Amino acid sequence: MVFGRRPPAPLLLARFSGLRRGACGRAMAPPRCFALELPGCTLAHFAVGDEAPDARPDPGVAALLGPPGRSYSLSVPEAGGAGCAARVRAARLHQRLQHQLRRGPFRRCQLRRLLCYRPGGAAGGLQHGFLLRDPCDSPDTRSALLALLDACPEAPRPSLAEFSGDPLCRLWQLPWERRGGQGWRQLGRERVVPVPEPALHPVVPDLPSSGVFPHREAARAVLEACTSFIPEARAVLDLVDQCPEQVQKGKFPVIVIEGLDATGKTTVTQSVSDSLKAVLLKSPPSCISQWRKVFDDEPTIIRRAFYSLGNYIVASEIAKESTKSPVIVDRYWHSTATYTIATEVSGGLQHLPPAHHPIYQWPRDLLKPDLVLLLTVSPEERMQRIEGRGMERTKEEAELEANSIFRQK
Repeated sequence: MVFGRRPPAPLLLARFSGLRRGACGRAMAPPRCFALELPGCTLAHFAVGDEAPDARPDPGVAALLGPPGRSYSLSVPEAGGAGCAARVRAARLHQRLQHQLRRGPFRRCQLRRLLCYRPGGAAGGLQHGFLLRDPCDSPDTRSALLALLDACPEAPRPSLAEFSGDPLCRLWQLPWERRGGQGWRQLGRERVVPVPEPALHPVVPDLPSSGVFPHREAARAVLEACTSFIPEARAVLDLVDQCPEQVQKGKFPVIVIEGLDATGKTTVTQSVSDSLKAVLLKSPPSCISQWRKVFDDEPTIIRRAFYSLGNYIVASEIAKESTKSPVIVDRYWHSTATYTIATEVSGGLQHLPPAHHPIYQWPRDLLKPDLVLLLTVSPEERMQRIEGRGMERTKEEAELEANSIFRQK
């Protein structure tokens, strides 16, 4: 059966409940669920367990997990607790794995985004990962994966499992475990069963700690965890710490102008500031914009912490300048939040958080503008402007051009 929150995007729904049991029959934690991004920006949800003897996976899931070919799952846990340092380590390892899984012996494989989450919709416990499908079921792929994990001795070590089918059309997950210096072994097998689509995309509860930061300290803690390997992070923190924690807007109006790249923000902000005799500010501000390339190459949590703290530096400038004249701002908090949500929430438009969800609330300690204007142009006109620029683009700007669903989000 095919379901969806909003037609026509198909989603896979069924029921599953109960505790898993280990090989010795002991009760284990509730099953972890998985969200797999399918072609067409749809999501399939499944879990592993042994309490659903009549359950059959959806044909779309079976086609990706079962024969012919072989599929593997890799998930990156947050070792050492749920603090910023653990999230940063996991995010960087995930990014490194993504690069490695697109090279060498893995080039013949298909790589898809896979999320591992706990049922219930609570924050914490989310693991980002991949589904790697080898259409040829080559033993070299398994060997290369095990060698790849051997090269990651530090915590967190990615979790590896593979999938197999049986003559009864059932799917099984077979996890791998490394036994010290004794090599790798499989731990048995567990059934792959369908689960209902959660009411909220599983990544949303974790967004306040991974990109849509609710206050300055949340973003600051992320960059603090990066100072040992990104020297520029300390420079950014020093500039942020020079800004008052609470600032007030002056008596003159503050207008923010937002929009996708090549919608005319630069032209309009300059024109409006000239007309109003206003001060023109940009986010990120000039004092940190020279480090954009450094942070744009980092995972979302680090990249968004940089841009979020840039907003607080701009807020300090807004507070000062708005006591003397109107202020026009080229991008602000909306851009930071929008890119995070569009990047992190997999699937199509129907998987975005609903309107009025708390994730869209303005940070409680960030200065608010008087007016925000959103500029739009047709996709065709925007593409013509981008092609005419001939400028270097960020990964997200390139994604905007190539992925219409990302652009719509």
